Amino acid sequence: MVLRFSRLPLAASLLCGLALAPVLSGAAHAADELSASVSKPLAAAESALSAKNYAKAMEAVKAADAVSGKSSYDSYVIEQMRGAIAAQSGDVATMTDAYDKVIASSRTSKEQKAQLLQAEATTAYTAKDYPRAAAGFERYLKQVGPNAAIEKYLVQSYYLQKDYANAGRIQKQLVEETLKAKKVPAENDLLMLATCQTQVKDTAGQMHTYVLLATYYPKPDYWAQLLHALVTNNSLPPALQLDVYRVRLAAGNLTQASDFLDASEIAVQAGVPKIGLDIMTAGYNAGVLGKEPGAARQAKLKDFIAAAVEKKKASIASEEATALKAPTGDALLTVGYNYVTLGQADKGLGLMRQAIDKGVRGDINIARLRLGEAQLDAGRAADAVTTLGTVEGTNGAKDIAQLWILKTKQKK
Repeated sequence: MVLRFSRLPLAASLLCGLALAPVLSGAAHAADELSASVSKPLAAAESALSAKNYAKAMEAVKAADAVSGKSSYDSYVIEQMRGAIAAQSGDVATMTDAYDKVIASSRTSKEQKAQLLQAEATTAYTAKDYPRAAAGFERYLKQVGPNAAIEKYLVQSYYLQKDYANAGRIQKQLVEETLKAKKVPAENDLLMLATCQTQVKDTAGQMHTYVLLATYYPKPDYWAQLLHALVTNNSLPPALQLDVYRVRLAAGNLTQASDFLDASEIAVQAGVPKIGLDIMTAGYNAGVLGKEPGAARQAKLKDFIAAAVEKKKASIASEEATALKAPTGDALLTVGYNYVTLGQADKGLGLMRQAIDKGVRGDINIARLRLGEAQLDAGRAADAVTTLGTVEGTNGAKDIAQLWILKTKQKK
């Protein structure tokens, strides 16, 4: 994906003017004076360059350089002229070599050095010498400092040579700096980052970028991409499978009977049968379940899950007593969630908070995600958004939490 940026404000005519300034004005320092034996061929080079006769202009520069007994100032101006001719003719290697000598000179001002560094990288980019362009833009940023246009061209220089890792690295920095400044990243910047992450198979990074796209540019395509990233993320822990199904259901992304059945079965296996029953009910209400040829099997599964819910109602008090005595809060977290699903929100949420405070063997961020989802189930959206905002990590829990936050805010 090649994004279009505005042209860098340093055209070849400006480079030429910068290079010829000492020639036209006489000298860079009071003591500097161009030797007559050098001045004549350089004047010829200037005339040929104006006529765009680059070969003739470069021959004149070589003649000037061949003069014996040149002063350091003579050599300085010769390199300026050589660089200007090479820049306009597209000879990137010669231009770079000449301008590096000018940049290294104490005669060159800080502002001129910045312009020449930019010129080196820009000319290389225009010539499609992307490795040299990337090195030049990196050098500019290191020696001169931040520059939004330069940074964008650096991303493109890496991207166009298929160095997606470095392109993504720089683009990620730009996005993070924008977010840190409390600003909204440009849509193209996020798309570029997502593309680079796709190329290097950074599933977690890609998923997070699509969360940002769905947050700031809530288009159906971005939701679809994000949900696809969730489904195809092989590194997602099994403990988050049910959460993926539930957020897909909330986004209207469950359309196959197998999805509803798998999600319901996972909920039962996770010890929260009422959630499984709710998913089955949603499948029937959507007209996805209850159709032949699988209608009988689906009805049998629903009856089984309904019976599991009744057993849970009967056993939950004893499960609570056992969980309260356990050294960690893992079992208590599930007990609390079951209370919420069975209509006792205050008690259930209280037990879930107690479980988190007690500590869990697993990922604390998954526990926080569960609490946020339970708060949503209990109709406590504001509390849920606050809780879900505390979910961190890189295993997918944070991204799922951010999706719930998005869906919750979109309902307002």
